[in-house]
Amino acid sequence: MPQDLDEVGAAEAAELALEAIERLTRRQPLGVTSLSPTDEGWAAEVEVVEESRVPSTANILGLYEVDLDAVGELVSYRRIRRYARGRTE
Repeated sequence: MPQDLDEVGAAEAAELALEAIERLTRRQPLGVTSLSPTDEGWAAEVEVVEESRVPSTANILGLYEVDLDAVGELVSYRRIRRYARGRTE
């Protein structure tokens, strides 16, 4: 199926998700940890430094879910998890 010229691809969707989270939370995003297409556009998870501490291994991170439409506009976002850097589930 050909992609509409106005629709964004995966790489651009990831960049747009990072930009949206930084603009909305005013916090430093570390990167996109997952990205998947949806019927409406894209769903991304973005890891963010919520609290900077010394040493950096004590930082508190947040994981945000970001939904974009097919042209890359933000539809919704929410923090789904908060945790200390280096902690695993």
